[in-house]
Amino acid sequence: MNVSDTRIVGIGESRVGKVPDRSALQLQSDAAHAALADAGLTLADIDGLITTPVRVEPWNMPCGVVSSFLGVQPAYLSTLDLAGASGCAMIHHAAMAIASGQCHTVLCVAGQNLLTNRTRSSAVQTMAESGAAHPQFEVPYGPLVASNYALIAQRHRHEYGTTEEQMAEVAVTIRKHASLNPNAHQQKPLTVREVLDSPMITSPLKRFDCALVSDGAAAAIVTSADRARDLKQKPVRLMGQGYGLSHSYVGEAMNLPHSGAVMSGKKAFAMAGVTHADIDVAELYDCFTITVIIELEDLGFCKKGEGGAFVQGGRIALGGELPVTTHGGLLSCAHPGVGGGLFHVLEGVRQLRGQAGARQVADAKLALVHGNGGTIAIHCTLILSL
Repeated sequence: MNVSDTRIVGIGESRVGKVPDRSALQLQSDAAHAALADAGLTLADIDGLITTPVRVEPWNMPCGVVSSFLGVQPAYLSTLDLAGASGCAMIHHAAMAIASGQCHTVLCVAGQNLLTNRTRSSAVQTMAESGAAHPQFEVPYGPLVASNYALIAQRHRHEYGTTEEQMAEVAVTIRKHASLNPNAHQQKPLTVREVLDSPMITSPLKRFDCALVSDGAAAAIVTSADRARDLKQKPVRLMGQGYGLSHSYVGEAMNLPHSGAVMSGKKAFAMAGVTHADIDVAELYDCFTITVIIELEDLGFCKKGEGGAFVQGGRIALGGELPVTTHGGLLSCAHPGVGGGLFHVLEGVRQLRGQAGARQVADAKLALVHGNGGTIAIHCTLILSL
């Protein structure tokens, strides 16, 4: 068996936004049970577990803590930390565990109460202190995560003429998608003017250019293709996958506007044997508006420097040439930390099943899901199909 012989058979998520009545474990449990119900499985069917770290609790072994809380004793378990690329990587690692015979059904679950466990400002501080900046050469200057992405945005503007209006178009489009998602944290539509007039966070990034801070958790279940035939939902196949790393800390980047998505995308497309024109929907990691623009370029949907123009004119909106991040993403649906990228996987699965409701992309057959970790540093790309 290889990874292409595995399938995503269940997806689920907790309530998102501000959820003061649920702990990190309870949110993960809510998402896990939703995924089990979606697949028609029970916890007794689970013999593999993959989690991510949380920032709100000092868990020594996250996979052990979650396993004990859920009451499962998996034959295979792991905690992954590829930052924002973790959601995509969890699916690939689950597929590898099944293909290698370590287990037969893997629960991937991630999330936390990042917003209600602490204030928004302290959550931002926690993320800034969690290792995103070089401890010797960057941390002493006190950069926020947004500060490092602002460096990239400034360089992209300098080299290619990308405008603040173009970045704002990303926020407006993805918020429009969130307005069609009943579980999204923020659903009120935005205008380009509102994005441009929102408070400056770190030039040129305004408040609405930056991801939310949310409570929430997501879960997905992966099993073999043979077993998937007997379950409730249309199974979704992992056709292609790739990783890419351009740097660790932003000060080490050889070329700021270029990312490891170039490598991860090439590998995923080569493995899947498809072209960019075949992709019906792209669930792109959107921690900042500039991130989406760079991912579109580096994944090959447009030439380098043309990402700003690409996002204009409704091209990345529902009904456009390439609908992007159709659930509302980190900018508007939910960003509960490391697990935020798993929501993008869930949306890719929904689109392929035809279960996205008002935000459904017509006749979606191929979905690209992309995760980005660090300061646009480490990347994981998935190509999914029925």
